[in-house]
Parts: sequence; C-alpha cells; structure tokens
Amino acid sequence: MECVVQSTGQQQCKSYDSLLVLSSDIQAARAMTIICCMLSAISLLVLFAGAEFTTCVENEDVKPKICIAAGVGLLLSGLLLIIPVSWTANNIVQNFNNPLVSPSNRRELGTCIFIGWAGGVILLLAGGLLCCFSRPSSGGSGGTAKYYSNGHSASSASAPSKNYV
Repeated sequence: MECVVQSTGQQQCKSYDSLLVLSSDIQAARAMTIICCMLSAISLLVLFAGAEFTTCVENEDVKPKICIAAGVGLLLSGLLLIIPVSWTANNIVQNFNNPLVSPSNRRELGTCIFIGWAGGVILLLAGGLLCCFSRPSSGGSGGTAKYYSNGHSASSASAPSKNYV
C-alpha cells in the first residue's frame, strides 16, 4: 500500500495494483518466505517418515540419516526465514532515520518482524537439535539393556545374587 499526504493534511492510500509494482527487495523477501514454508513442510514430512515411532521406513540404519536430512532442511528453512525478515527490518530502520523519506512512508518495527525472527530461531533450533541428536548407531551395544533371569544358568554367575525391587 502506498500513502500520500496532501497539503490539507488528508492522507490518501492506494493499494498496489500488481505484484510487479512491488520493489525487488519485497519480491525477493516474499519468494524466500514462500520457499521457506515449502521446505519446512517437506522437511517435516521427511522427519515423520523417518521418525523412530513410525513404520514408513523399516530399515533402522536409514532412519537416523533421514532425520539428519530433515534437520538440514529445517536449518535451511530457518535461514531462508531470518534473511528476508532481517533485510526488511534493516530497510525499515534505514528509512525511519532517513530525512528524505516522507513521514507517511516511515514504518516501524511491528509484530510480524518479531514473529518472523522467533520462527526463524525456532526452525534453526529444531534443525540443529535434529542434526545433533540423530546419530547413526555405531553397531555396538551402547544403549541396550541387559536382563538377568532368576533361574540357575551359565550366565547367572555374573548376575547379582540378591533380588532387588
């Protein structure tokens, strides 16, 4: 929307007729935000397909790799969100401090900027956590539990002799 203040003090605003009328930085920011949304949705679908609690992928060795791929997708989508939001915030601050810009065209940092930054940080955190904690298993018995039977067997020599509750 473009607004003009007339000499009588009235403000007249006109909405944009076409997307091509928008400046190139706003068009690029819009495109990056749309790509961010699509990449986030694809990454979440990939994450659900490769999650430990689903049976979409039956090979347990591939599941951590799928989760890492989803984490990288979320990291990229976080960057694709933070870049245009920060770019727009920079333009707002520069135009606000510019004496050549009319007061009717000066904008302030609004709620959408802060929501965009928060969303980008959440996407970066989610992607980073997925990449850090989705490690392929090393083939050892690292996290397996060992159970002992109460009966007398060859392996009961290493089991504790008292039954604890």
